[in-house]
Amino acid sequence: MQVKFKRLSEKAVQPIRATEGSAGYDLTSTHVTTEVSECGQLILVYHTDLTIELPEGYAAYMFPRSSISKKSLRLCNSVGVIDSDYRGEIMGKFIVTTDVIPSLYREGERFAQLVIMPIATAEFIEAEELSETNRGEEGFGSTDEQSAPNAPAGSPEDKSELINQEEATTGSGGEENIPEQAE
Repeated sequence: MQVKFKRLSEKAVQPIRATEGSAGYDLTSTHVTTEVSECGQLILVYHTDLTIELPEGYAAYMFPRSSISKKSLRLCNSVGVIDSDYRGEIMGKFIVTTDVIPSLYREGERFAQLVIMPIATAEFIEAEELSETNRGEEGFGSTDEQSAPNAPAGSPEDKSELINQEEATTGSGGEENIPEQAE
């Protein structure tokens, strides 16, 4: 597959795969600017000075590189989605995650990666009923019990040591630690 790209400055670096087996194409920062979010939080904007033209039927997803574990940053939108009809600059917006001197990516460093994938289109059809499954409507954390049926005592899956069994069965306990809401 060919993906056209355009440099917006001479500093722009073509997206590259670090190894033959890499799924993502590393993005290199040409410069960093700042902005303030709606809640007053400082946002670091990493610019690439690149635009791309994805083939129709594909999208590019911007993920943090694994090296983010060494940094004091978090990608604002967790995963950026670049649609095939977007022609603007590829940028990553990050939140600083510490109140002390942060570890950041600098100009000229690779800061994120693009993974290009085909997209499926769907036709949504309204229905009165949906098919039944074993899971049903069980949501957040509902499969935790199923994934570790024989968890050894003291393991993260064995939560028996973390809660008082009487409080767990009666539903009481812990309320004294919840502050009253301000009126």
